[in-house]
Order: sequence, then structure tokens, then C-alpha cells
Amino acid sequence: MSCKVLMLVGDYVEDYEAMVPFQMLLMLGHEVHAVCPGKKRGEVVRTAVHDFEGDQTYSEKRGHNFHINYDFDAVREEDYAGLVIPGGRAPEYIRLNPRVIEIVKNFYRARKPIAAICHGPQVLVAADVVRGHRVIAYPALKPDVEMAGGTYVPPNETFTNALVDGNLVTAAAWPAHPEWMRKFVELLGTRVEHER
Repeated sequence: MSCKVLMLVGDYVEDYEAMVPFQMLLMLGHEVHAVCPGKKRGEVVRTAVHDFEGDQTYSEKRGHNFHINYDFDAVREEDYAGLVIPGGRAPEYIRLNPRVIEIVKNFYRARKPIAAICHGPQVLVAADVVRGHRVIAYPALKPDVEMAGGTYVPPNETFTNALVDGNLVTAAAWPAHPEWMRKFVELLGTRVEHER
């Protein structure tokens, strides 16, 4: 069954964490509205590619231009079945936008699935919706999650695990896309059947 999904992005959102879930959800027949505070349909956000190359933290390189396909100011939460918050640099500043916080709180109160990955949980923390939940996030967010009343769950060694707690689906980085998106679409009620 097709549904509408909202994706919150901003400049220097992590490239894979925006583009891959966007494409995965479209492939399943869902309509995805990618929005950015202060930007309109047809504009772009620049992305950043984060990689794990043996340093103490991820490396960052310029990614692609990701096209915004819906106006942020036109978002009505009741029109959507779920919310996706990719990571990268964008969450650290889009969480300062009061309307972003209002959107997240409204999805949370309505018990609609919210998928956040990597630094995306920074937005969940700012919206005060992690209290009492177990959350996987990029390891640098452990203090944020814990100070917000959540329980930080470390990612596995390969960063491929995802976690569902209530209506929150969280993961630490793009290697978790298959499990993160699988769990999210299950909460949306999407069924994928395979013939053998």
C-alpha cells in the first residue's frame, strides 16, 4: 500500500542517508516529500559524504546536490504516514528551527513512525522525544541521548544494526540502511512479498 513519507533535510545532510532512503521508499511505491527549512520545491541542498577510513571519527567530502521536491512551508503532518531524518551536518542546525521541532513532536504524538539515523537523533533530542526510549545513533551522540533521558544503544561492530522502540527507528550510520529502512517500512505497514 502506497503512502506519503516526509523527509527533513538541510545543506550538508549526509549524501547516502538522504539519497538512498529517498530512492528506496520511491522504489516501494511511496510518495516522498523532501523538504528543507527556508527552501522551496526545485531548490537543492548540498550533501556531504561521510566515510569510515580508520580515523578517530568519520571523514567528510563534498557530495551531490539533492533536490527538494516540496515546499517546507506547505507541510501538513496529517498528510504523512511517516518521517525520515537523515544524518550528516544538517541535524545540528535544522533542529534550531521551531517548525522542525513542531513537526517532529506532532509525528511523535500521533505515534507515526519516525526513522532517524546517524546525527538525525539530534533532532529527536531537541524535540524531547527520546525520553524513555532506547536509541542507536552515531557514537558521538551518546551524551546527548542520555542527557535527554534516553538509553543509548551502541551500534554493532559493522554499524549495520537498527533498533525499533515504540514509533522510533534509529541507526548509527548508512551501513545500516537495509535494516533501518526494513524496520521503518514494516512500521509503515508496507509489505514486500517474494515469490520463490
